Amino acid sequence: MATLKKESLSFLKSLSKNNNREWFNTHKQDYLKAHENLIEFSDALLKEMNRHDHIETPSGKKSLFRIYRDIRFSKEKTPYNTHWNGGFKRATKKLRGSYYYYISSGKSFVMCGFWGPESNDMQRIRQDIDVNFNDWKKILGKKRLIGEQLSSAPRGFRKDHPAIKLLRHKQFLLKHTFTDAEVLAPGFYKKANQAFKKMRPFLDFMRELLTTNLNGEPL
Repeated sequence: MATLKKESLSFLKSLSKNNNREWFNTHKQDYLKAHENLIEFSDALLKEMNRHDHIETPSGKKSLFRIYRDIRFSKEKTPYNTHWNGGFKRATKKLRGSYYYYISSGKSFVMCGFWGPESNDMQRIRQDIDVNFNDWKKILGKKRLIGEQLSSAPRGFRKDHPAIKLLRHKQFLLKHTFTDAEVLAPGFYKKANQAFKKMRPFLDFMRELLTTNLNGEPL
């Protein structure tokens, strides 16, 4: 039952071509069936994730974001998102970071990391990059860190710093993409969980960093 159905992706394709309230209301039952399918998937994914991490999000349903767009301050006035997405928050302040999934035909992925570190956290992260750049290279390995970056060096760091690419980051994210065949295959929730599990060491590394000072003492 946790397998994502082809109809759940097909609904998104049709919605992208008919992104208006009249069409959506006419096909409301199709939406509800697809939404229920996503709840089943996210519930199964959450259960798998709690085997190796502690997740604060209480259910798959609670993890899902709304399909209705907030268009009050947007130039783009289409009323609905044309993807399924959701997020899981790690439990307690000590377990920093969060997980995110995005399902859309040809564009599906999972992601984890830090979307908007507070100023104190950002300062602590950059201090650690400056002092422990080799540790960062080791933990990231061949993984490519993504996210928004400053256009130049942050204040207090020179432009030719050996870790300038990391220092410019404002977000610290890891991402893994999937094909539609993978998304629609039985047990995709297990494959998504494995991708999250492989990213976990980075979250644990950041948790240790953000809960201690440069001397390794608890904050």
